Amino acid sequence: MRDDPHADDTSHPDVWTGRATNRVQWLLALVGAACMALGIELAVDSAWTSGIAPLVMSVVGCIAAGLLVLFGTLAFVHVDLRLDEESLEVRCGHIGLPRRRIPLSHVAGADFAALVNPRQWGGWGYRWRPEKGTAVVVRRGEGIVLRLWDGHTFTITVDDAESAVRVIRARLRTITPGPVA
Repeated sequence: MRDDPHADDTSHPDVWTGRATNRVQWLLALVGAACMALGIELAVDSAWTSGIAPLVMSVVGCIAAGLLVLFGTLAFVHVDLRLDEESLEVRCGHIGLPRRRIPLSHVAGADFAALVNPRQWGGWGYRWRPEKGTAVVVRRGEGIVLRLWDGHTFTITVDDAESAVRVIRARLRTITPGPVA
């Protein structure tokens, strides 16, 4: 993070919002839709002569795999970050789930991470690693690392993370730590 002696003189918005998007996951969503289409095609136009059980297993398998891939990828196509005077809220995907709200009184500090890589966390999505903490990773790039009072960390990939860290640090100066629930 750049050291700017005048960074404290700037005013911050009442609500800071940020977002990170991963367009590659739309391709994975298409793979899920293709699996579902294959399952439907097998159900409608099957020429299987080996019996009904293999057909049902193939149809159910294709549709289930398609739904898992489709909804699993659409849930992490993007992440939205909303930072107000009292809390930070992270929402994933188009329906906003999973969602996590962290009161700023639970945050001990915030750091800028120039490169958050999905490989560090075991892939895209909502991740937990015992030695690293929790993360919402939707793409490779810059992110925010929150240090919580309970000793855990929470990492979020978001565009303009450096600006978000400045806002969080400014707000933390005015908040007294509260009990960790």
